Amino acid sequence: MTAVILGGLVVTAFAPGLRLVVIVAQVVFVLAHGAQRYGRRSIGVFVVAGLVISNALENLSIQTGFPFGHYHYTGGGKIFQVPWFIGPAYLATGYLAWIVATVLLDDVRRNSSWLTTIGTPMVGAFAMTAWDLAFDPTASTIHQNWIWENGGGFFGVPLVNYLGWTFTVYLFMQVFALYLRSRGPLPSTQQERTPSDLQAVLLYAATTIPFLVTPGERTTVTDATGATWNTADIYETSTLLAVYGMVFIALLALLSLARRHTSAPPPST
Repeated sequence: MTAVILGGLVVTAFAPGLRLVVIVAQVVFVLAHGAQRYGRRSIGVFVVAGLVISNALENLSIQTGFPFGHYHYTGGGKIFQVPWFIGPAYLATGYLAWIVATVLLDDVRRNSSWLTTIGTPMVGAFAMTAWDLAFDPTASTIHQNWIWENGGGFFGVPLVNYLGWTFTVYLFMQVFALYLRSRGPLPSTQQERTPSDLQAVLLYAATTIPFLVTPGERTTVTDATGATWNTADIYETSTLLAVYGMVFIALLALLSLARRHTSAPPPST
């Protein structure tokens, strides 16, 4: 599954229309990886919390402006007012961000400390928001998959959107962390976790591939408030954010895994 998704991310850099297929494959990875790592019931909690909380807060924001701001989706296939694939997208990238957070801080297991139980979801929420930071201006302002009704200073995207993302992701990750602390699996050794961690960290880094292949044309787009933006500037900024945001976070996680591997005690004979 790791190899299939890596290949799919490369393909979508040149054929964006296949992105939904890759999202489905990523959700399969989440279910398989999460079931092996935490157990079926635990990963079920992650899936339900992610789908319900993200959909509820997205619909709330469309109606009231909280927590993301005022916007609406274009196109069909919606659950209430949110496209069906938005929830799976939260799960796909959110789980990878969660694993990155466990590498950078610590995994949440039964009877974990409160520092880990609260801190790991916080790190995971920022790691996932780094993805939306690079993704949102192209998806909304250029492709108009959703429309920011009052515009925003970041190529038509408002600051409150990113605050809302961090808040929403933190909520469903915190629910997952609290479940793991009370009913999750017992702690495992770092040696056992390393191969599993490496797969997810590599996929988190590979999520940036579509941002690295950008169209060369230079045109302008206009947002809902009439502000005009240069598409080449948006694409280039997305690439910069992907490299110095997500790639940097992934690099920290990879170095942490390498240090864990080199410092692990030799197996007993």
